Order: sequence, then structure tokens, then C-alpha cells
Amino acid sequence: MKPVLKNFIPNFQSSQIVCLEYGNTCLYAEVIQVLETRKMCWVRPLLLKLSTSEVGCENYQNNLEKSNLWDLRDGADLVWPICLFREAIDTEFIPLLTELELLDSQEKNLQISHQKLQHFVRKVWQAYPDVFPLIQD
Repeated sequence: MKPVLKNFIPNFQSSQIVCLEYGNTCLYAEVIQVLETRKMCWVRPLLLKLSTSEVGCENYQNNLEKSNLWDLRDGADLVWPICLFREAIDTEFIPLLTELELLDSQEKNLQISHQKLQHFVRKVWQAYPDVFPLIQD
């Protein structure tokens, strides 16, 4: 289900954890700043969670990943339309962050994590072309 776009402006605060859901994937990020006049949100990605079906059979031959969590804490920030995000609930996010901390260093592959993020960003951008012209307003 696509979120209500353009007219919906959530009331996010700095340091709040938000989620952008698309398909079988959730991007969790920390709000750095809300750019109200542009209806944008500057966020710092924390982790990308792929659901079981995304990591499952269809990608088994191409992916040898052991985890469906990807650490994005050492990457670049995003400035995206605020209407794509929702507030993340503590009880959904904290267990994921704990699980991410338990991953061993082999599972924390920065390059693969950022490839996953780029792929996700591209899919969301293509799914919501009507939202992104707001950048030029």
C-alpha cells in the first residue's frame, strides 16, 4: 500500500527514528532536520531490513548473505520527501538495532550494504515519480 503523498506532512523531530517501507524492505533512519518549506526530510540511514521473501528462494543463487539486515550507519545521508516516511515504533526498531550489533564483522560488508541501499532508493524513486518534483519547488 502506497502512503498518502504530497499533502501529508508528518511532524517529525530531530533524532527521531523513521521508517520508509517499500515492497519487502524497510529503511530505518534518524531524522537530522525537517525541511518544512520544501516538504523534505534530511535523514541519516541506520539499517535496511529485507523481509524473508526478499532474501529467500528467488535470490538464493545470487546471494550468499547470512543476514537480512544491512548496516548503513557509515554511509551518506539522504534528503527525501517527508511524506514517504512514517514514525518508527521503538519496539520494532530496538530489536533490529540489537540484532545488527550482534552481526560479526564478516556480515557487516559496507559495500554490499550500500549497494542494497542504492537498489532500494532506485525502486522507491521509480515507484513515486510524482513526489520527487517537489525537490525543484
